[in-house]
Amino acid sequence: MLWVGVAIVGSMWLAGCATRQVPLSPAAPVPKAIPAAVPVAETAPPVPLPAVLPLAPSITRGASRWVPAAWSELPGWSADSVGSAWGAWMASCQRAVAPWAGVCADARGLAAGSDADKRAWMQRRLQPYRVESLQGDALGLLTAYFEPVFEASRTRSADYPVPLYQPPAKLAKGQVWYSRKEIDTLPQAQAALQGRVIAYMADPLDAMALHIQGSGRMEVRQPDGSVRQSRLAYAANNGHPYQSVGTWLIEQGLSKDTSWPGIKAWAARNPNRVNELLWRNPRVVFFQEEALTSDDAGPRGAQGVPLTAGRSIAVDPNSIPYGTPVWISSSGAQTSMQKLVVAQDTGSAITGAVRADYFVGAGSGAGELAGRLKQPLQMWVLWPQ
Repeated sequence: MLWVGVAIVGSMWLAGCATRQVPLSPAAPVPKAIPAAVPVAETAPPVPLPAVLPLAPSITRGASRWVPAAWSELPGWSADSVGSAWGAWMASCQRAVAPWAGVCADARGLAAGSDADKRAWMQRRLQPYRVESLQGDALGLLTAYFEPVFEASRTRSADYPVPLYQPPAKLAKGQVWYSRKEIDTLPQAQAALQGRVIAYMADPLDAMALHIQGSGRMEVRQPDGSVRQSRLAYAANNGHPYQSVGTWLIEQGLSKDTSWPGIKAWAARNPNRVNELLWRNPRVVFFQEEALTSDDAGPRGAQGVPLTAGRSIAVDPNSIPYGTPVWISSSGAQTSMQKLVVAQDTGSAITGAVRADYFVGAGSGAGELAGRLKQPLQMWVLWPQ
């Protein structure tokens, strides 16, 4: 039998609170490949931190207000290895728009420069702005997303019954189509999806998690035992809003642990109510299969560039434009970090001013962190002077 592993990327497991959402459970380990903060191993003296220009105006964007700040206000600015984020930023610079084109051209020349050189250059060319809501609240929410692997099959069977679909042939952009429950139960919906199956997964909750994340990785074992990888990229959705199954469990008084592991544990204890749980989220994502190369980085975010584990975040693009370097500071039960990241993605639950979903990469450790991370956040955008 053929099997497939699908790695999930993108938003959150829980609802409402981030691309994913809810109360936390015991702390999960931070993936070793993605340190929360990387000390700067250099002997150069600290670069003086220039004060903010006294007449620099605040900037209003969408639901956010950017307030000018001094570099000295950024917690941990002198400790993070900003050079570790340079590759992620240069990927965004491939799609640079005003006012970034000239700045990006100069930044490319620093690719081989030291960490101290990059930090000093940023302090000369960029202005930090503290991000806050229009009401003046500078404290927001950090969650995380990742790219795990799930088994599946190219053929349907009792072990692999859950289909992953390409878009229906006549689905129009923005069209409200059949809901998740209707796709599962109505003959006319099934007929419209005839011949559109990419693969089958074993667990319907894992499949829904893939829909929530919006894209993932598929690993197919061939009859000769070899493995071929491909990516399931976001192609379309059925036009229904995302609804959190975690929130539903809380509202029904069914579970207090609405982390993703907690949701799966509840489903295992209540197999006869799994469909009831799934159908609370009417949103379904359709995929397209794409080839992977051996040096493939992370999945492509909404900006259209590969995500970098530990250095890419999803944001509300109405508040923070794609490609913007962002300084984040967050401490909580799961992890603590003060580091440079780049706004390269978004998600249906990522809305508002001080809101970020942190891409933690792939693997079981990343999955544990992504399923439980929900903690306070402060953000500063670094904008051309």
